[in-house]
Amino acid sequence: MSAPTELPSPPSMRERLLDVAGRKIFVAETGEGPPVLLLHGGGPGASGVSNYTRNIAELAKEYRVIVPDLPGYGRSTKGVDAADPFGHLADGIRGLLDQLGLDKAHLVGNSYGGACALRLALDTPDRVDRMVLMGPGGIGTTRGLPTPGLTSLLNYYRGDGPSRAKLEKFIRQYLVFNAADVPDAVIDARYEASIDPEVVAAPPLRRPSGPNALRTLWKTDFTRDRRLARLPVPTLVLWGAADRVNRPSGGAMLAERMPDCDLYLVANTGHWVQFERADLFNRLCAGFLAGRR
Repeated sequence: MSAPTELPSPPSMRERLLDVAGRKIFVAETGEGPPVLLLHGGGPGASGVSNYTRNIAELAKEYRVIVPDLPGYGRSTKGVDAADPFGHLADGIRGLLDQLGLDKAHLVGNSYGGACALRLALDTPDRVDRMVLMGPGGIGTTRGLPTPGLTSLLNYYRGDGPSRAKLEKFIRQYLVFNAADVPDAVIDARYEASIDPEVVAAPPLRRPSGPNALRTLWKTDFTRDRRLARLPVPTLVLWGAADRVNRPSGGAMLAERMPDCDLYLVANTGHWVQFERADLFNRLCAGFLAGRR
């Protein structure tokens, strides 16, 4: 097994905590141009800048790149409304747009962040310019038995509680196609973030219990939302063909239902397209958002 690839140093970013409906959302930004929000996934210890460390500098050559920690994660206020998590996230990011004085922005969302972006676009399509989704949650591919990766994610805080070994297994075995591509430093940093006492007390994403548990978790099954067929937002879906968290069949489902949706299935790639195939992702994302499709 080859040595893990070192991560690039993040660019210098402006950081601040903004008040959104009485809760704090941490945001970092860099670059000039049309605004693009990068919305991270929901795995243990996730945060905005860490999820997009291989993409921010390249996208900032053309865009104003805005990277929040989603509600419940990183340096943002902890706790997510378990009755409607996607709606809670979407409301928080819409409020962030208001605080930034942005009527409209591009949204780029991975996994949980992709579900947030899609919900925001469905509720208020006038606030979204273009959208890029990478393996988004909430679109019905986990109906019934969840994938091994999603099971690992939802069980992280259960049983004997969080541990570095559990997190390493989740990342190396389920998030990526090539385990050697993830430096130990990434796992160390995410583990430390995952055991923040506030997060342990109120994990933002965990396995629900009771009847219709998965339906309760996602609240909205986007594929059954009639608004999806009318959504005017131009969308690019990127999905790793070897994704073991959210099934790749979800990409075709979105492309079939959405009126303006391109689909790119990425070979030999897991759930982290923006991390594993950064050069490809950066090129496709920048071009699509600029209308070069």
